Amino acid sequence: MTQHGVEGRIVIVTGAGRGIGRGIAHHIGKNGARLCISDKRPDRLERVMAELDARGVEFIGMPCDTASRESIDAMVRATAERFGRVDGIVNNAQGVRPTSNLEEVTEEVMEVLMNTGPKATLRCMQAVFPYMREQGWGRIVNVASSLGLVGGAGYGPYNAAKEAIRALTRTAANEWGRHGIVVNCYCPASTAHRKPPGDEPSHQKAIYDRMSEGKPIARDGDAEHDIAPVVQFLLSDACRYVTGETIKIDGGSYMSP
Repeated sequence: MTQHGVEGRIVIVTGAGRGIGRGIAHHIGKNGARLCISDKRPDRLERVMAELDARGVEFIGMPCDTASRESIDAMVRATAERFGRVDGIVNNAQGVRPTSNLEEVTEEVMEVLMNTGPKATLRCMQAVFPYMREQGWGRIVNVASSLGLVGGAGYGPYNAAKEAIRALTRTAANEWGRHGIVVNCYCPASTAHRKPPGDEPSHQKAIYDRMSEGKPIARDGDAEHDIAPVVQFLLSDACRYVTGETIKIDGGSYMSP
């Protein structure tokens, strides 16, 4: 029976300790998904666990460093042991570094962004794949960025990492569709994790201003009420014929033909 929601689905959300990950966990949790939420920082994880517990959401919380295959494997195993299967994963976690001009990017910064971006996403996809293949159904949701699409100044390593995630998304969609696994990614616009106004560098502020001013929906995105409902669609049966796609959830900030 086709189910256009997530009630009863078993979903992992990485980087759920704040911002968009937290909003997704709250939204799909209140709509009946049973969750494994993870974050690298225990303090953030504990705070969201308390929030979900107060809402009556069924979940487990797992500290997880997505730069570590062992940590990811432990998270996925714990999910399967608790709930009996793994239906979906939202690969939200991503390391960040201060912005810099491209000519100043170091090897260390590039490695951090790649290791916590596309490499981490690949590790997570590989970890859940056997469970999804066995049951003939799965939903993988990756996170890209409109900054990667337009080459946002100051974000070279981040842009490269997010575009690599889009490439992995398309490849997984091609290879795993025959197993009933749908793989998509989205580009969000949300200020849930930004610095207070005035604290960001001037070129960063210019990017934020561009995303808000002059767009069709001239406001910032709300993680739980604007971003998460679209992610829920990507975790449900409703997207059964959509795969390998990048969906922009940004109020029309970066429309393209």
